[in-house]
Amino acid sequence: VQLQASGGGLVQTGGSLRLSCVASGSIFSIKYMGWYRQAPGKQRELVAIKTTGGSTNYTDSVKGRFTISRDNAKNTVYLQMNSLKPEDTAVYYCNAELYIATMTWTNYWGQGTLVTVSS
Repeated sequence: VQLQASGGGLVQTGGSLRLSCVASGSIFSIKYMGWYRQAPGKQRELVAIKTTGGSTNYTDSVKGRFTISRDNAKNTVYLQMNSLKPEDTAVYYCNAELYIATMTWTNYWGQGTLVTVSS
């Protein structure tokens, strides 16, 4: 079981990026999928999360600019990031709570994808 994130890159202030993360392997159910980020010298923080039931949660600094969505059939979560600011620069990590073959809920992290917003 693994999470594979993609879509990071370099963008100017005000630009947009779309991150994707696919969960693969023997997955029986997904409780939630989401995104965290870690800027240089700072702690990792929650950006957005979306449960399989449809509930969403965003950190205040991205509300109105970022949108999280999921394709449940593809075990994929997306993060559409608009109106990007230099303070959004960070490594973005995909995170998910998965019910796997061992019949347990297990938390997984993706490998991280770098988003750099230039001023």
